[in-house]
Amino acid sequence: MKYEQVKSLARSLTENIAEVIVGKQQETRLVLAAMLAGGHVLLEDVPGTGKTTLAKSLARSLSCTFSRVQFTPDLLPSDVTGMRIYSQQTGQFSFVRGPVFCNVLLADEINRATPRTQSALLECMEERQVTEGGVTYALDAPFLVIATQNPVETQGTFPLPEAQLDRFMIRLSLGYPDAEQSVRMLRRFMNDQPLDTLAPVCTAEDLQQAAALTRTCCVSDDVLRYMSALCEAARDPESVLLGPSPRALLALMRCSQALAAIDGRDYVIPDDVKALAVPVLAHRLILRAARRGTTAAQFIAALLEKVPAPTEARA
Repeated sequence: MKYEQVKSLARSLTENIAEVIVGKQQETRLVLAAMLAGGHVLLEDVPGTGKTTLAKSLARSLSCTFSRVQFTPDLLPSDVTGMRIYSQQTGQFSFVRGPVFCNVLLADEINRATPRTQSALLECMEERQVTEGGVTYALDAPFLVIATQNPVETQGTFPLPEAQLDRFMIRLSLGYPDAEQSVRMLRRFMNDQPLDTLAPVCTAEDLQQAAALTRTCCVSDDVLRYMSALCEAARDPESVLLGPSPRALLALMRCSQALAAIDGRDYVIPDDVKALAVPVLAHRLILRAARRGTTAAQFIAALLEKVPAPTEARA
């Protein structure tokens, strides 16, 4: 596969998802970038903005297996990963796989589950495996977790700990559509449900080939230093209590490579890093009380104005 093929593949997926989700092409591109980079996505927004629909549209656009788990306070870890069941006929225990054994897992309202159940996903997201009864079972490739949560309604919820937030490569907010997009959405859903007729445009093999190619995308030393400088600035002890981890820096690089490949390039440019800085870094920050009134996204956006980006040298 070549970079132009990755660009064509990403365009096909974006256009297919746009048959259902109106006006969210940029957010869709970032989700695809995270998927090609081998990361996971956290969709955080108020109810009814299309978080679950976006995840379903992506899954239906891929010829891959899909599972959805509605996270609730009474959900157990075994309800996600699977469990060992004793058979009276054979006198032995056998492992029954849970919904996590799929290519795309939708963890709907993940913050409604208890920390015990939330932690069941840690091994799945990081090592792509499930360990039960001393036996390790590998998950299918590709494997993508798309989790949703509502940041407004907090009753009966369990906020994700920083260790789990760090496992998500990007966090996105879809937001409300504008007036024109709202009219287009109403026309589209007037007579039918576009999601029901959405057909796949990509196979799992295509996705794996594209993901392998993105890792060969060239990142110059200047761009690497720019990424490092951004993360270093985001660890300012006077403003930040918890800054981006080394995992965050790696995620920024991998996601930048994937975004460059989606644009048909075999090299990363500073604009790729700028487009991903907020989605990749903001949810990993905890600001000090002195920064009260400033969100993590605003803090990262301000850093993009302060940290000088590399420019092309002119002879």
